[in-house]
Amino acid sequence: MRHLLAIEGMHRPQIASLLDLAESYVLLNRTGKTPRDRLRGRTLINLFFEDSTRTRTSFELAGKRLGADVINMTVSTSSVNKGETLLDTAATLNAMNCDLLVVRHASSGAPALLAQKVDAAVINAGDGTHEHPTQALLDALTIRRHRGSLENLIVAICGDVLHSRVARSNIHLLGAMGARVRLVGPPTLMPAAAERLGAEVFHDMASGLAGADVVMMLRLQLERMARGLVPSAREYFRFYGLDAQKLACARPDALVMHPGPMNRGVEIDSAVADHPTRSVIREQVEMGVAVRMAVLDVLSRVGANA
Repeated sequence: MRHLLAIEGMHRPQIASLLDLAESYVLLNRTGKTPRDRLRGRTLINLFFEDSTRTRTSFELAGKRLGADVINMTVSTSSVNKGETLLDTAATLNAMNCDLLVVRHASSGAPALLAQKVDAAVINAGDGTHEHPTQALLDALTIRRHRGSLENLIVAICGDVLHSRVARSNIHLLGAMGARVRLVGPPTLMPAAAERLGAEVFHDMASGLAGADVVMMLRLQLERMARGLVPSAREYFRFYGLDAQKLACARPDALVMHPGPMNRGVEIDSAVADHPTRSVIREQVEMGVAVRMAVLDVLSRVGANA
């Protein structure tokens, strides 16, 4: 595992090992005893071509807690915005001798291209509609901490599946770990041949959520979609927004998740999002730091031994 570009192709032992290491970092973060010499002398560059709050901040915090020198490159004021190509950017980064490169890009495959051109370990922080591997890992860690295992759980992933890299990474990870995945959403927001991804497809929330152990809502990505895919935000919430009535179709102790940022009143009702026992949305943010610490730890060791 020289890079972390996708969940697809990873096997259960690899995933379980990362989750176990992340679990140890959860405990260390809560006690304030993180090993701040683990990445001492290493340089981590966050290269985000798309806006991000949670992902970039958690990677920055993860790197600093492990002792790395962290640099956040602002693309809007960089040479990329002046017309520099991605390959020229790669050559520049290579000359800087960075050790770890976190990339978010609007084009699917951009992190994989950079991984071929730089010496640093590359981590995909979301590329187009392809994958977002660390989000799936933190989702899995959150579920595992509450349920003990992912095996045989029914996880309903609901909403804008068509444009969601989070959904794709979760489908691959949950399938590899033995969970049953359901995709729930309108036909216009469901990828073609979605069943080939190894999931069951539903277009009705009541049927899709029936007996579910986990309900994972997705952000409605209006910036990526053509007009006409949804009639209006109000109509979307009526049929596919998660409220108490729809959640009642799932198991009484079903977990509620959302990768953020949330559009309250569009994908999820505030009363559900803030539910004190059912919602684990804030916990997902905490798990994100621990998972990214584990990923940086593992990839830095591989780089040191390369």
